[in-house]
Amino acid sequence: MANLVSVERASVALGIAQVLDAVSLGVGGGDRIGVVGRNGGGKTTLLRVLAGDLPVDSGRVARVGGLTAGMLTQDDELDASASVRTTVLGELPEHVWASDPRVRDVLTGLLGGTDASAVGGLSAPVGPLSGGERRRVALAALLVASPTLLLLDEPTNHLDVEGVAWLAEHLVIRYGRPDNAVVAITHDRWFLDAIATQTWEVGSGGVHAYDGGYAAYVLAKAERERMAGLTSERRDNLLRKELAWLRRGPPARTTKPKFRIDAANALIADEPPPRDDVELVRFATTRLGKDVVDLVDVRVVAGERVLLDRVTWRLAPGERTGVIGVNGSGKSTLLRAIAGEVPLAAGKRKVGVTVRLAMLSQEVRELEAWGERRVIEAVEGVRSVVRLGRKELTASQLAQRLGFSGSRQQTRVGDLSGGERRRLQLTRLLMDEPNVLLLDEPTNDLDIETLTSLEDLLDGWAGTLVVVSHDRYLLERVCDRQVALLGDGRLRELPGGVAEYLRLRATPEHRDGGRYAGAAPFDAAASAAGAEGAPGSASEVEGRTPAEARDARKTMARVEKQLARLAEREERLHAAMLAAATDHARVLGLNRELREIVDEREALELQWLEAAELAG
Repeated sequence: MANLVSVERASVALGIAQVLDAVSLGVGGGDRIGVVGRNGGGKTTLLRVLAGDLPVDSGRVARVGGLTAGMLTQDDELDASASVRTTVLGELPEHVWASDPRVRDVLTGLLGGTDASAVGGLSAPVGPLSGGERRRVALAALLVASPTLLLLDEPTNHLDVEGVAWLAEHLVIRYGRPDNAVVAITHDRWFLDAIATQTWEVGSGGVHAYDGGYAAYVLAKAERERMAGLTSERRDNLLRKELAWLRRGPPARTTKPKFRIDAANALIADEPPPRDDVELVRFATTRLGKDVVDLVDVRVVAGERVLLDRVTWRLAPGERTGVIGVNGSGKSTLLRAIAGEVPLAAGKRKVGVTVRLAMLSQEVRELEAWGERRVIEAVEGVRSVVRLGRKELTASQLAQRLGFSGSRQQTRVGDLSGGERRRLQLTRLLMDEPNVLLLDEPTNDLDIETLTSLEDLLDGWAGTLVVVSHDRYLLERVCDRQVALLGDGRLRELPGGVAEYLRLRATPEHRDGGRYAGAAPFDAAASAAGAEGAPGSASEVEGRTPAEARDARKTMARVEKQLARLAEREERLHAAMLAAATDHARVLGLNRELREIVDEREALELQWLEAAELAG
């Protein structure tokens, strides 16, 4: 495809830092490019050069005639006095935008529907909206405008799991034509794998290009660095470990790399699994005993709203659980209940005598007291040496592994960026040697390299781990199971992980946070063992004959088989859409088939729910 934008030997210096140094690259029609790199490495500068907002000091930037470029920045530039309607839809008459399926799709995917209910309605002023809501409005306005070149700086910030999945699908369908392109800076590795046909790594003044998404990027980078022989043994092993995870994980976790399969297998031939779960659980049990933290029939109320309703959860030694759910469903409240930081309206909390609990909140105010001290002093202020699994690390070594180089360890805490403050918060937390770790959105402001290092540390950490996150990749990488808060105050097991959560949220019962028909209070122990004789079984429900219950169970079994076949068809359609991304007409046809499958699945799920009520 012809380039929409061509950059030839472009250099940009900001102060004394050479951010881009003689960079040459091009954005072609149909390209979907993911941009990765360390914080402060020049990613946003590159996007501004492509957008034409930042002139280059030397070199040349050429654009095709008629090119329109739109950029989602991390700065809030919205007019606070304008309404959501004006900001997103401009002067478009209602009959125009309401009849446009593309615009309706954007409003539904980002703002809760054509009435923009998720941000208080189309007539709501932008000013009082939260930072996350304003971010969604800005992204919706850009997607409605549909520029030829779409430039996105961290578009998944403030989006939940559903929002990220919707955005990935929207970009694949809408930005695969020869006349447009998308370039997105992202630290969300699942999102990168879902959308990218190329990955650019920005750093040290240069840009390295790789074909494919995150999986292909890891493979190509590991191969390149093995051939060059320029990396340290630790860094090389970390890349190989990440590659082993990607290649050995379920196929749904990653796209197929476009590189030689035998090269990947050769790189990971002797690489052990990311963690030895049996050994870690055994070690965690010796440190924690049998009792960790028990929440029994817990109820938490905020004002008139019930956030947690009859929740029972008995954390086990070595348990690694991810918690997902809609915004405002009570995920952070659940962590605070485990930590004993919120009053219980009912139920009880029991803590084992050997528990050392630590919680990473979304606040970084605890670092304010260290503002005038150096980073290494803030770390050593907790302790000088820490044991992680069977390894002993000094404060400096742990800080180094989480991205603080020797010189950066001498920086004043008050001079750190938001991402660096988050890293320091994590480092101090791990230095305290907790055996129960609660992480609330730990990936906020962290770049991919730091995330990989954090996951490597957690692989060897023996203890009980509970993570609240919208980062789908992180949840699958460090957790062995997932549970969901669906907005009704209950916890639900997710044997199928995040994919199952998305399917549940697509049903009418959960689309608006409504109560799930037949949902029972969550009990982790009962869920694992399998409860019998629960109230509401077919033999105990008044007016329901055994024959009706048997027929209902047969219906459930039949519908489950049909749903499984639909899931296979849907997976094949998604693969076909990715393969035909440059054929707009073909993609539209496949999308129609996909919509038909979604409609059929919703009807079957309703049928299953009706049968479940009869079966008990």
